[in-house]
Amino acid sequence: MKKCPYSAQREKILAEAISPVATELRLLDASDLISLLRFEYYGNLADLVASAAELFFHPGTVNFGLGGNYTLEWGGKPEVVLDLEIKPRGVTVYAQLTLAEDHAGIEINHISFQNASGDPDQNTAFLEKSLRESRYTVAGPRALAG
Repeated sequence: MKKCPYSAQREKILAEAISPVATELRLLDASDLISLLRFEYYGNLADLVASAAELFFHPGTVNFGLGGNYTLEWGGKPEVVLDLEIKPRGVTVYAQLTLAEDHAGIEINHISFQNASGDPDQNTAFLEKSLRESRYTVAGPRALAG
């Protein structure tokens, strides 16, 4: 995606939203993810992404995008890149999630707003709101009736 002035802000919003999913995926062994990519077991990868996402997002919000890449060199640390489709209400984001030993990163390749505004700042605010609404919220403790 051609970078624009609001791309970095949108990537930051997306990164904050899906960081728990990335953390869950980083618990998997890198060699397992690499072998699934290498042998094109995309259904298995989709299941792993869905399982990690279902802990934090409504069903269908974060999906494996049928692709990815990896870097594995002698003496180097592995790095896995997974294509993701993030679909909160009214927005579709195509992104690449990079998983490394001690960090993760996200890069937006394309973003599509269902009812885009002419104002990019409004679109960015809508993205943030939509991602927030698509997450599970944990209610505070309730007093037991007694």
